[in-house]
Amino acid sequence: MESVIAACYNLYDYLHRPETVAAFFNNRFYTILAVVLLMRMKYAAYGSLWLTALVNVPGTILHELLHFVVGLFLNARPCNFTIFPKKDMLGGGYVMGSVGFRNITFYNAVPAGLAPLLLLPLSFYINRYVLPLLPQTLGNYILYILLQTILIENAIPSRADFKIAFMFLSGVILYGTLLVCFLLML
Repeated sequence: MESVIAACYNLYDYLHRPETVAAFFNNRFYTILAVVLLMRMKYAAYGSLWLTALVNVPGTILHELLHFVVGLFLNARPCNFTIFPKKDMLGGGYVMGSVGFRNITFYNAVPAGLAPLLLLPLSFYINRYVLPLLPQTLGNYILYILLQTILIENAIPSRADFKIAFMFLSGVILYGTLLVCFLLML
């Protein structure tokens, strides 16, 4: 038993050495490996509704809150805000959360439907400006990976989000034109 405790202590000591922690922070392989492992664990949780809810609630809150806030700001009149998974009767999986709208129009469909994309600039900001300020510890690295995985994965609009966003051709043309103008100004 003492050899197991000693091995655990040695592993802990190795993982917390500055050169080991720096290797994690500076090597993209470890980051990709950590994200893939997190995603595998997340999808393994999908067998249980309760475990699915526990794993997905933080990201679902961010995703649906952005729909709600952008919809509220642009007069889409959000309603039916839910953040808990329920069984999808048509697809056989789970619907993680949803926000209904009572006033989708050509000018608010694209921003309300694609609102979760706003998590990407937040994720970029954290990566670029917050991470360099943090002390390089294994705990900070793990928290960084968890946070970035949650933000980036939940920034991706769902199929239902795209249906709302592309509901009005005039809105797609309007926001497409604005996007092209913005990109040309850069």
